[in-house]
Amino acid sequence: MRVDVLVVGLGPAGGAAAAEAARLGLRVAAVERKRRVGVPVQCAEFIPLPLGRHARAQGVLLQRIAGMRSFLPSGAMTRSEFAGLMIDRAAFDQALARQARAAGAQVLLGSRLIGLDFGAQRASVLTPGGGMEIAYGALIAADGPHSAVARCLGEPPLEVVHTRQYTVPLQRPAADTDIWLSPEYPGGYGWLFPKGRLANLGVGADKRLAADLKGPLDRLHRRLMEEGRVGGGIVGRTGGAIPVGGPRARLAVGNVMFAGDAAGLAHPVSGGGIAAAVLSGERAARAAAAMGGGDHYAAAEFEQDIRDQFGAAFARAVARRRWLARRREAGAAGEDAVQRRGWIGFPEYFGR
Repeated sequence: MRVDVLVVGLGPAGGAAAAEAARLGLRVAAVERKRRVGVPVQCAEFIPLPLGRHARAQGVLLQRIAGMRSFLPSGAMTRSEFAGLMIDRAAFDQALARQARAAGAQVLLGSRLIGLDFGAQRASVLTPGGGMEIAYGALIAADGPHSAVARCLGEPPLEVVHTRQYTVPLQRPAADTDIWLSPEYPGGYGWLFPKGRLANLGVGADKRLAADLKGPLDRLHRRLMEEGRVGGGIVGRTGGAIPVGGPRARLAVGNVMFAGDAAGLAHPVSGGGIAAAVLSGERAARAAAAMGGGDHYAAAEFEQDIRDQFGAAFARAVARRRWLARRREAGAAGEDAVQRRGWIGFPEYFGR
C-alpha cells in the first residue's frame, strides 16, 4: 500500500490528523492497535470549552463543568473558575475516526506498527489479516507516551506519571471538579470529575516514589463514601501513563512528526492533553499536505509552531514539577504553601 500520510494511533491526535489530512485530499491510512477505537478509556474525560466543536456528535457530551475545587494537605479548599466539558472519551475518539473514514481515510483496527524503514519511508504493520508494508510520504506518530514510532527511530522515552481510576456512582449532582494535593500522591494528585450520575475518581503519581496506586485510591474512595458523595460500587476501572516532562527534544524527524502524548504534549502539572492532541494532530496533517506539495520546511515549521503554542506554559509547568520534587525531598510536600505554588488552581503557581 502507498499513501501520502500514515497515521499511527487513533486517539484524539491521530483521529484529528487522519480526518484533517483526508479532508485536504491526501491518501491516508491510519493504524490503531485497539480493535475498537477509544476502548478501554484511559482518561479523566475533561476537555476545555474551545474543544466543544468536537463534542457535538451524539453521545459525546456528558455534562458541563463550571469550576475546580483544589484541596490542600491541611484540608483548606480554594475554588477557581475552570469551565469545561465532561465527555465520553470513547465516543469522542470514535467520532473523530468516523470523520476520518467519511473523508476517505483507510482505518486499520487491531493493527500495530512492527517496523519502520526510515530511509525508504516504509512501515511494516501487522494486521488481523497478516503483515503488510505501507509506503508513505509523511508519517504522523500519534501512538501515545510509549510511542512505537519513537522506539523505531531511537528517540528517548518520555518521563511519565501513572494513573489509576475508578468510575463510581455520584450520590448528588456536582458542577465542579475536585482536586486533592497531598504527599500521598507524589508527582501527581487525586481527582473527582463528575459526569452526570457517575464520576471519575482517580489518583496519579510517580511510580518511582509511589509504586502502589490502588491503596491511595481506595482510601480516597472510602473517604468520599463516608462523606456521602459517591457510592461504593465501582462501575469501571482503568489507568495509564501520562507524559509529564514537556515536549520531546525533537517533534519532527525528517518526514515523521509527533503529535499528542507521543510528542509529550500533556500538561506537565495537570496532565491535561486532549486539546493539545487535537491541535497538534490537525497541524501535523496540514504540514504533511505542505510537504507533499514540495515544501521542504513544513516539518520544521510544524515543530516551531507547536513549541510557540505550548513552550512557555509547559516550561513553567516542568519548572514547577522540578521545584516540587526538591521540596518533597526536603520533607515539605505536606505544607500548603508548597502545594499552592505547584498547582494551577492558585495564583502562586503563576508567580516567579
